[in-house]
Amino acid sequence: MKKTSTRLADGRELIHYDLRDDVVRDAVDRRPLEPVATASEIREDRLLGDFVAIASHRNARTYHPPADQCPLCPSQGERLSEIPDSSYDVVVFENRFPSLAGGSGRCEVVCFTSDHDASFADLTPEQARLVLDAWTDRTAELSHLPSVAQVFCFENRGAEIGVTLGHPHGQIYGYPDVTPRTQLMLRSLGAHKAGTGRNLFDEIVADETEDGRRIVLDGEHWVAFVPYAAHWPYEIHLYPKQRVPDLLALDEAARAEFPEVYLELLRRFDRIFGPDEPPTPYISAWHQAPFAPLDSFGVERADFALHLELFTIRRTSGKLKFLAGSESGMSAFINDVPPEAAAARLREVASR
Repeated sequence: MKKTSTRLADGRELIHYDLRDDVVRDAVDRRPLEPVATASEIREDRLLGDFVAIASHRNARTYHPPADQCPLCPSQGERLSEIPDSSYDVVVFENRFPSLAGGSGRCEVVCFTSDHDASFADLTPEQARLVLDAWTDRTAELSHLPSVAQVFCFENRGAEIGVTLGHPHGQIYGYPDVTPRTQLMLRSLGAHKAGTGRNLFDEIVADETEDGRRIVLDGEHWVAFVPYAAHWPYEIHLYPKQRVPDLLALDEAARAEFPEVYLELLRRFDRIFGPDEPPTPYISAWHQAPFAPLDSFGVERADFALHLELFTIRRTSGKLKFLAGSESGMSAFINDVPPEAAAARLREVASR
């Protein structure tokens, strides 16, 4: 992998990750851009103990442009985009409309491929490995920023999820504090450790493996399963079999196997509802140990287990799972698809 860092016309950082070492990235951003001005603000909800990012400037972001005006495609002639080069493998750049900015964290965009009409599932194993390496490198880099306490790599796919740019891409958030969902995990992890002396993540993976009914894919270094209490109609949790706290700690064997396993899971997702259905909308989310001190939770970073959660809001053909009264008002989920049935379907649609 070759890494090349450059700057866009408004001063934002752009990083190329290339498969070949002889590629030269010296294209200049010719757009007449003004420096990015953001109004991002983090506010604490004193009643719930969580936080909300107020970012009104995001109302001006690009919204469903035609394909020939996509800002994530390479620049061609006088059609200038966020990527000045005429081609790329993987590109990461600072978001022009960030939810978090300055002393309140950082937001980045990850373009998985220059092919506008592709999806992550269309990538070759070599390309998927390059994305994994980019996620890992950005996690390392952002962890050194004083304004970042936790790094979150994720992909939103599909208009139903709220994606406004159809080009295959994901995002990386460097949060200024530990997110509410991670805090819940850490509290459960700490309570279990204090009460039993054992690791809760290890027990969950072991219990799912022993039960077997919800296992979707069992590799040499990774295991994927629908969790016992799945919140979403079709939800997969992917764990490395050797517990590590973050992407940086994955060994080479796990890195080498990841593309095959992950691409297989994504292709199964697109088969859930049959060949006549449009591509399955999904969210893919990496959970990594925060870089902030975890003493208050009674755990260490090494206690946390890196894992990926992949889920869709489509519950059946042509129907979505809406977060209505119970979910939105009380955070109490109701799932119409039994996890055992979801796992059986995901095994049934194996692409091999």
